[in-house]
Amino acid sequence: MRLRTLSLVTLLLVAAAAPISGAAAAGASAVEQQSTTTQAEACSFPYSATDATGTEVTLESDPERVVTLNPSAAQTMWEIGARDEVVGVSQYAAYLDGASEKANVSGANGANVEKVLAANPDLVLVPSSSYGASKERVDQLRAQGVPVFVFGEGTSLAYVANKTEQIGRLTGNCEAGRATADDIRESVSQMREVLAGAEKPVGLNYFYGYTSGSETFIGDVMTTAGLRNGAAEANITGFAQINDETVVEMNPEYVVAPEESPVPANEAWNSTTAIRENNVIRVDTNYLQQPAPRSVDAAETIMQAVHPEAYEEYRAMQAENGTATGESTTAAETTTTVVVDDTPPETGAETGTGTETDADSPGFGVLAGLVALVGAAMLAARR
Repeated sequence: MRLRTLSLVTLLLVAAAAPISGAAAAGASAVEQQSTTTQAEACSFPYSATDATGTEVTLESDPERVVTLNPSAAQTMWEIGARDEVVGVSQYAAYLDGASEKANVSGANGANVEKVLAANPDLVLVPSSSYGASKERVDQLRAQGVPVFVFGEGTSLAYVANKTEQIGRLTGNCEAGRATADDIRESVSQMREVLAGAEKPVGLNYFYGYTSGSETFIGDVMTTAGLRNGAAEANITGFAQINDETVVEMNPEYVVAPEESPVPANEAWNSTTAIRENNVIRVDTNYLQQPAPRSVDAAETIMQAVHPEAYEEYRAMQAENGTATGESTTAAETTTTVVVDDTPPETGAETGTGTETDADSPGFGVLAGLVALVGAAMLAARR
């Protein structure tokens, strides 16, 4: 995630160095006070908002203890500088720096209600998958008077920006939430600007026999980065299985896959341009499959591989605008884990395997049963 700090620091230094008359200082102070008051009022409590379930959630005061039931919500809290307010996380948020200091509220098949309640939260943030898989757990939390906000299924980077801003508002971190959301929007706008005239090759996202078609978050990450979504062009909607015949007919020039997830090596796949030219783009699992601020990094990884010259132009544009160009300042050493989260409610069923299948890979809930058999062993081996 890119945090715009340089320009702000420059403005502060210029302001500090400039002489200010008494009248001007008084006027500036009045304007500043008015602005601060306006911002405080805009971020005041009580605050009410309607979540994805149609439930009006009311927060009587600024939450000081937040539990996140999926790593995308946790990542967002980290990125808006509110990690100290988080008291509970799911097991798949372990890659975040300092997450080990938080209570692990995961159970055998998703969130453990008792662990969540033991964390004494003022607010619980819930992905659509967790709600679809175990609505009764949300009901149990609400029955105890705990405010629970359920998010909808992410389908785009615009959704990520809006979700980031919403989390900022819910947790009383309004300014930081807006700033981080604006950074996401600006990065997306800059990518599209430098790629406006570029020829966009066909790309295919692949994950254990499934792909991301139209109306998917990963599909939008790919197209923002300068690929055509071959699955969408093949009339695949949502997260669906893809067969070898479709892959051959599509003939993708690039394959986008999470780190360490296998790509088929059979005759059909080996005939594609992507495999013949070794154009398999490996993207950090925690960034590609979590609808959260660091998804911008996933798009950048793809863009750098497919359009290196445009990527350099994009980097120069960010530097010119006073935008930091390094990796997120809150990022820790990443533990690559195949996780499944933010799934459509109708497909996010519990698997009974002892692995959390609602951990943050947007939309891949249809994989829960399949990946539970193939992936659980991988997960256990890597832990």
